[in-house]
Amino acid sequence: MMVKKDDILIFGLSASQKLTNDICDYLGVEQKEVNTIKFADGEMLVESLASVRGKEIYVIQSTCSPVNDNLMELLIAIDAFKRGSADKINVVIPYFGYARQDRKAKGRQPITAKLVANIIERAGADRVITVDIHSQQTMGFFDIPMDNFQTSQTMAEEIVNTIISNKLDHKNCILVSPDHGGLNRVHKVDGYTGVMTNGIATIAKRRPEPNKAEVEFILGDIKDKTCFVVDDMIDTGGTIINAAKALKAEGAKDVYIFAGHGLFNGPAKSRFEEAIKEGWVKEVVVTDTIDIPMEKRFEGLRIITVVELIADMIKASLNHESLTEVYQNKKEAIINKTLKFVKSC
Repeated sequence: MMVKKDDILIFGLSASQKLTNDICDYLGVEQKEVNTIKFADGEMLVESLASVRGKEIYVIQSTCSPVNDNLMELLIAIDAFKRGSADKINVVIPYFGYARQDRKAKGRQPITAKLVANIIERAGADRVITVDIHSQQTMGFFDIPMDNFQTSQTMAEEIVNTIISNKLDHKNCILVSPDHGGLNRVHKVDGYTGVMTNGIATIAKRRPEPNKAEVEFILGDIKDKTCFVVDDMIDTGGTIINAAKALKAEGAKDVYIFAGHGLFNGPAKSRFEEAIKEGWVKEVVVTDTIDIPMEKRFEGLRIITVVELIADMIKASLNHESLTEVYQNKKEAIINKTLKFVKSC
């Protein structure tokens, strides 16, 4: 069933303009405009240029850098839509900032992910949608419907395509979790790649401080294997590059890094340029949940899209169809592709 143009209004805010345009093009609807005004002191005013009265709307905004500005713009937009008498406000946050602050790591620390959930809800959101949120328990911070769309299928399909296009020996390709907490994510990718990858390895690490990790040991046989490291995000790049170095030191043939969100803050660009030049990393693949500016991009970076994932889920929601079936249909297509390739080998 197609999406009727009058069924929904889709708005993209400052951080997610390109992604929103692509989603609207995929669905065959026109993106509705908002006007965001910044005053001299930094205050913002957000107003819709289209009537939202009685409408179901989707507002799309990643709360990436500058995190607080993008979060505040989202909250003001939600309030504007609420006061404009929108019937239902669906908030799509492809990258959910503050998600890493999901617990008290030590005394006197905040649980900021819960705080952000509270203020989004209080602003007037009726439903929240995220993509690859850092930890699943954050879903419990919301008392309104909350869905977390997973890029497992998107990454798995790209891993399969990489193996085929680069003519890699699939029997010597292995998925790697950069830490114990990411095992569930890697298992989901493994559920799609099937016979195209051979096993899972895990890197044990400890974090002495934020944005810093030390590798303790690697669990799994990665010697002479092509490793596909799957993570939810890359921030400054230090942790994931240390993981790649450890894999190479243990005899890995090549290391590909796949991550849902490419923040690439601080020294990330120079670190990856060095890692690729030195051969520690073969390629870095991230999704377009965050619009990565040209000054943060580097040779060896590839960006894949989540447009189809988000758009198909929006379409299924509007048609009151099962979101699980969207994943299942994609899984069948990927598995059929892998079986066809293996049979031809």
